Amino acid sequence: MATTDLTATTFDDTIANNDVVLVDFWASWCPPCRMFAPTYHAASDKNPDFVFGSVNTEEQPELSARFGITSIPTLMVFRDQVLLYQQAGALPAPALEKLIGQVRAVDMDKVRAEIAADTTN
Repeated sequence: MATTDLTATTFDDTIANNDVVLVDFWASWCPPCRMFAPTYHAASDKNPDFVFGSVNTEEQPELSARFGITSIPTLMVFRDQVLLYQQAGALPAPALEKLIGQVRAVDMDKVRAEIAADTTN
């Protein structure tokens, strides 16, 4: 599956209407971003049940600001509209595949219970 370009207009709907969304914040001038792109695209082909979104930080500065992106590439992973992962830096393919496996294994009922407990304290 190809990556999906995300914009300020499409971002929230994409997160709300898909079970798992990975988001790569990048820029064309960024060498690590260009190095990570083939790895990210290959992972999208291997995992067609996930949405692989891409945010061009030059074209979407409001999204970068909204999420406090100060270094690129930055990868975010949402599952059931919950941000599970956010980290700057290009991941090698094995690390990205391991992360995807961990996202699949997350017990979202437990995550939601932890979130609920945090908001009541």
